[in-house]
Amino acid sequence: MPELPDVTVYRERLQALLAGEVLHAVQLKSPVLLRSVMPPLHAVHGWKVVAVHRLGKRLVLELDGELFLVLHLMIAGRLRWHPPGKQIGGRVELAAFSFAKGTLVLTEAGTKKRASLYVVQGRPALAQLDRGGLEVEGADAATFAARLRSENRTLKRALTDPTLFSGIGNAYSDEILHAARLSPVRLTSRPADDEVERLRLAIVQTLQFWTARLRAEVGDGFPDKVTAFRDGMAVHGRFRKPCPVCGKPVQRIRYADNECNYCAECQCGGRLLADRGLSQLLKKDWPKTLAELEERRAGS
Repeated sequence: MPELPDVTVYRERLQALLAGEVLHAVQLKSPVLLRSVMPPLHAVHGWKVVAVHRLGKRLVLELDGELFLVLHLMIAGRLRWHPPGKQIGGRVELAAFSFAKGTLVLTEAGTKKRASLYVVQGRPALAQLDRGGLEVEGADAATFAARLRSENRTLKRALTDPTLFSGIGNAYSDEILHAARLSPVRLTSRPADDEVERLRLAIVQTLQFWTARLRAEVGDGFPDKVTAFRDGMAVHGRFRKPCPVCGKPVQRIRYADNECNYCAECQCGGRLLADRGLSQLLKKDWPKTLAELEERRAGS
């Protein structure tokens, strides 16, 4: 799922391309994408783009007359920029937004179509789509600590909850927790004040670093390689590869459609976290420490 760094770069490039441009038409391949009824989609035709905003992980095209097009790319949604006159054709193409200078196309790979498009009128209606997550970069230490401790959940779950924190998903939460040297399953009520502040700084620094890096990679072009797995990440998507800090193999916890990647040495004091599937299978044979796991692999 595109997260804050990716959505920020999308927003910046769309702002540069579309500000002041008239939206001539919107083509929909499937009505399932459109999740609102009023105003109707054709109400946006012929209106000028005023600005492009980020709302959590959503992109918002603001048009004249306080009309807003709100796009949520979800896991597999991506945006492509094409020359003018592009028609929807490919299997993954769901919508096309036609402008004089080019066509913005929304694609979504896979069979589960989760991306969404809303048309809303007025800022109060737009505010109803805001999940309320805290923008950590603009928050002070006390505000961040209060939000983190407002519910007693694991740090991983808290960071990825859009009602608690804005723009953070599965990939960057792994990177943030590694940078903060905190276990993903530690409860939010447990960290001391200095650890909470370390986490806040890790969020700000990680998101700023990756936003700057992606911005530099895209330059004056368009972000065509948006992915959750990037070269240079410390732990996310790096199962069994060496941690860049301690050299120990990166571990993972698998759950539902996601996985959590972490370094047992840097984040958990060498203790392995129980993977639901494997720990249920192995039960008492599940290794409790990284050293025990390495000994078993060496002897197998």
